[in-house]
Amino acid sequence: MKIRNRWLTAPLAAGLAAGLLSGCGSEDGSSSGSGASVVMGMSDDILATDPASGYDPGSWLLFNNVFQSLLSFPKGSTAPQPEAAERCSFDKGGSQVFRCTLRSGLKFSNGHALTSEDVKFSFQRVLKINDANGPAPLLSTLGKIDTPNEQTVVFHLKVPDATFPSKIASGAGSIVDHETYPADKLRTDGKAVGSGVYKLDAFGEKQASFSVNSSYKGNAKVKNSGMTMKLFHGRQKDLADALKNGDVDLAYRGLTAKDIADLQATSVVDKKGVKVVEGTSAEVQHLVFNMNDAVAGKPAVRKAIAYLVDREALVRDVYKSTATPLYSIVPSGITAHSTSLFDMYGGSPQPAKAKQVLHKAGITGKVKLTLWSTPIRYGPGTDDEMRAIAKQLNASGLFDAEVQSVEFKQYEKDIAAGKYGVYVKGWIPDYPDPDNFTSPFFGKDNVLSNHYVNKPITDEIIPSTAATEDRSATEADFARLQDLVAADLPVLPLWQGKQYAVAREGVVGLEWTLDPSTVFRFWEISKN
Repeated sequence: MKIRNRWLTAPLAAGLAAGLLSGCGSEDGSSSGSGASVVMGMSDDILATDPASGYDPGSWLLFNNVFQSLLSFPKGSTAPQPEAAERCSFDKGGSQVFRCTLRSGLKFSNGHALTSEDVKFSFQRVLKINDANGPAPLLSTLGKIDTPNEQTVVFHLKVPDATFPSKIASGAGSIVDHETYPADKLRTDGKAVGSGVYKLDAFGEKQASFSVNSSYKGNAKVKNSGMTMKLFHGRQKDLADALKNGDVDLAYRGLTAKDIADLQATSVVDKKGVKVVEGTSAEVQHLVFNMNDAVAGKPAVRKAIAYLVDREALVRDVYKSTATPLYSIVPSGITAHSTSLFDMYGGSPQPAKAKQVLHKAGITGKVKLTLWSTPIRYGPGTDDEMRAIAKQLNASGLFDAEVQSVEFKQYEKDIAAGKYGVYVKGWIPDYPDPDNFTSPFFGKDNVLSNHYVNKPITDEIIPSTAATEDRSATEADFARLQDLVAADLPVLPLWQGKQYAVAREGVVGLEWTLDPSTVFRFWEISKN
């Protein structure tokens, strides 16, 4: 699954009007980087170098820097603008035909020309391969693609989909060279050929190295001469030690909440030249309820949990204030965010109301409950968080809750088989639009596997909002959706993350890589 400054967020419609139609930011990016090469460390894995497969944060980080998309998210904004395209827009009369004109002179890093044929090939390839770990579901509304000439691509959508520009501005829109990628299977040699800001020079178990792509033409202005990523595969202590010892210039996605909080609490001198850079994020985490479960399937049980969970305590004690409490499906910083759960269940524990709702449903004894967790996938604090929630529930005297944690592969299998009543899920968005926090959870073949069905949501709200090109005009419908979810409680939102990078003194530009778009922009980082 996926996850990308609150005060800089703009409705998508504004971006379509000011960006897509006018072709803003059409100057070519720097063809050669200035400044020193940078070394970063990350504890996340990069699971794929082929964009038809990767659907994880590490892989999309690579895609966003090596491949171009027709559109991209500029720093500090959630509205897509032209990138490989010179301009894009929906044809008049709806949001079902999307037309893009490519920049002239685009080339891949191997020198091959990038034309409309490559764009068409790239999208059709993702859909044809339909890899289980790939982004094909994001392109489910895509039907026919026309290429009337080398510079023009016309997407004919099966249904109106105003979120299509945001979808193709994500890693799912990565353009590959049709001459070097097979049409019907994944590339497995660990190499990548794109037209993005960087070239992937080498990729191995311990590190990936990138140099500036001299053929790049786009909006980015490159501020370094290359990037080396050292990969720590979940070994957070090793990453922290590497930063302290100067083996890496910065750490991203990998330090524990305690490490970050400790660094923030100390002086610059005590940090030994290390600084913490904080940014906004749309990463969220939810408790998910299996609606067919004998216990969690009871509305009174879910409502009692909603009255008892203390989000403030969770983010303070478990996450050391590196997250913020979340009271609805759509997070802060995203169009149509509301506080439906706060309005219905309050912001602090209410054991009297929890007891009342249980007793009204005829439940008088302690509710026996297992909270299922997985230790790494949704962050290192997940198990501790679930234990804290169990403790909160048990302190009310209304629950007898325990926690079970299993490795992710087994966890996913058991969820699909309906074995868990209550479990945790994290989500990093593919694109910063309220649709990406609702349709995947409540639409057809949703990612939660919790058997929740709400006809007004699936049959009315999701199709209607998807067809509305002016994204600000969807706020009322999304507010209604959030109220319906708060009333039914198929999920209980817990927290919204913050993004952090920790860097040694002399590393600058990180504030332009940490925003709700979740695009980590190598080119903005430089080292004195």
